[in-house]
Amino acid sequence: MKELLSTEQILQGLKHYRRIARQDMLRAAETPHPDAFLKHAESRREIYANLGDYAGGHAADEVLHHALELYQKLPFVTGSAEHEFPEIKGQENALENFFLLMGLDPKTRREARSRRPKLNEA
Repeated sequence: MKELLSTEQILQGLKHYRRIARQDMLRAAETPHPDAFLKHAESRREIYANLGDYAGGHAADEVLHHALELYQKLPFVTGSAEHEFPEIKGQENALENFFLLMGLDPKTRREARSRRPKLNEA
C-alpha cells in the first residue's frame, strides 16, 4: 500500500465521490431500471457519508480498517441480475472506490473479499 492520505485528502476524495453519486441519483429516471439505479447511487452516497463522518474523528489507517470491516460484512451478490440487490452492490462499489482512493493493495482487498459471507449466510 502506498503512503496513507491525510484526513483532508480523504474527505476531499469522499466529497468528490458523493457528488458523482448525487449526479447518478438525478439521472436514475433515464436508466433501464430507475429504482435499482437510484438505490445503488443512494447506498454509495450513504457509504461515502459514513466514511466521511468516521474520518472526521479518526486517523487514516483507522478509516481504512473501518471500511475493510464494512466490506467484509457485505454478502456476495455476484452473478445476480444487474438490477437485483442494488443496495448491497452500491455499498460494495462505494467501498471498492474508497479502496482505490486509499491505494489499498489488491491482495489486501482480495483477502477481505474472501471473508465475505454468501447471501444466504448474511
